[in-house]
Amino acid sequence: MTTNNVVNLPVADLVFDHKNPRLVEFDFGPDTSDEELLKCLWQTMDVRELVMSISASGFFRHEPLIVAEEDGRNVVIEGNRRLAAVKVILNERWAKSLGVDIPDISPDVRRDLETLPVLRDTRRGAWRYLGFKHVNGPAKWSGYGKSQYIAEVHRTFGVSLSDIARQIGDTHRTVQRLFRGLMVLETAEDWGVFDREDRWRKHFSFSHLYTGLGYTGIAEFIGVRSETEKDSRPIPSKKREALGELCTWLYGSKKHDVPPVVQSQNPHLRQLEAVVSNKEAVAALRAGKSLAYAYETSRPSTTVFEESVFRAKSELQKAHGMLSVGYDGSEELLGVAGTVADLAFDLYEDMSRKRAPRRRRTTSEEE
Repeated sequence: MTTNNVVNLPVADLVFDHKNPRLVEFDFGPDTSDEELLKCLWQTMDVRELVMSISASGFFRHEPLIVAEEDGRNVVIEGNRRLAAVKVILNERWAKSLGVDIPDISPDVRRDLETLPVLRDTRRGAWRYLGFKHVNGPAKWSGYGKSQYIAEVHRTFGVSLSDIARQIGDTHRTVQRLFRGLMVLETAEDWGVFDREDRWRKHFSFSHLYTGLGYTGIAEFIGVRSETEKDSRPIPSKKREALGELCTWLYGSKKHDVPPVVQSQNPHLRQLEAVVSNKEAVAALRAGKSLAYAYETSRPSTTVFEESVFRAKSELQKAHGMLSVGYDGSEELLGVAGTVADLAFDLYEDMSRKRAPRRRRTTSEEE
């Protein structure tokens, strides 16, 4: 931090940070109103808890907001959630629009909240503290927010990735991996094979891409280079189409009415890795088949067969255990059980024949 001058400023003079890494994935522009930003903070970042805490205990003044003066405005670059909570408490109209019941507070507490302690600084001066706290520390931003912040420090302030990692105590190459993920995304956009604004969902799940790049199958599918390599284009040009396909499978496309095949990171991201490692499965996904179908196509036949047998055994054991209380004498169910028995017998016979060594016919037998 570059200064220790803490002053009290009126809440009315403090504005939210449009560049806040907590908000970057929601595509707010510089003209977005504070009321819109407040609504987003409220809906996605647990501001309600802070409202309850501050209403009951007041604002912890030993932890000031960090404010940068930009374009004549006092922009809160650290503490947007706390500022949102105080603004809701003090603004009855905003509280009503959010459907918030504010606890009764005394006139003294209200008067105390009308000004808040702030520490004046600049983005350049505060980046180490913010990076430690939110990239590698106790109050982590989302993966996309982290990557954007790392890129800003690296590109705007000229700090090397290794220095950023060292300054914030990153010993797991998180900084390099996040930045590489952002470069892969920017490469896809520069090549015109993806546009993050065209994604299917409003929320941008950057972690799908960032995490997926660490999976061998996905990394090989798009030919991504190691995060240790200093290259602003981490994907070879021959993998341009593959990169576009991957991004569409991860995020979909509103323009082309294509939903993403990865609905959640677990288990879909691992399933996608298996698919892109298998040519037949990739062809199925390209043909519009579901991820589940393509994933089954990618799996070895022996594995699918083995799992099917064990799953059948488990389900039969469950049915047998429920027989006394679950079977009502239905003739139809009895017929189904008979069919199951026949299938099980046929399967056993076929497996036995396949397992038994085939006898070679002797010459005499042939005669």
